[in-house]
Amino acid sequence: MRPEQGQASLELVAGIPALLLAGLVALQLLATAYTLHLADNSAEAGALAVAAGRAAEPAARGALPGWARGQVRTSADDGRVEVAVRPPSPLAAVSRALEVESVAWARPPGG
Repeated sequence: MRPEQGQASLELVAGIPALLLAGLVALQLLATAYTLHLADNSAEAGALAVAAGRAAEPAARGALPGWARGQVRTSADDGRVEVAVRPPSPLAAVSRALEVESVAWARPPGG
């Protein structure tokens, strides 16, 4: 048996985990980007609620899909609405590390 035989199989077997890891990282980055988009929309919905004289936090939470409502922190003070959302991830530590934030402002009525 020559030493070259089986080399391609060995390289393929060694390369599959690296390819899977790269795919998982790409999917996690896509999920994080989508979560940032959701946080932006949620903060804007909260700011629009402030401008209409309503409570910001319920409006901000209501602008999120169901899976994200359990992963969100909201705060509203003097027309400033801040929303922080953790992206979906199989590892909780990764989700916490990749938390995204968005801020929106609106002038309260009569303010």
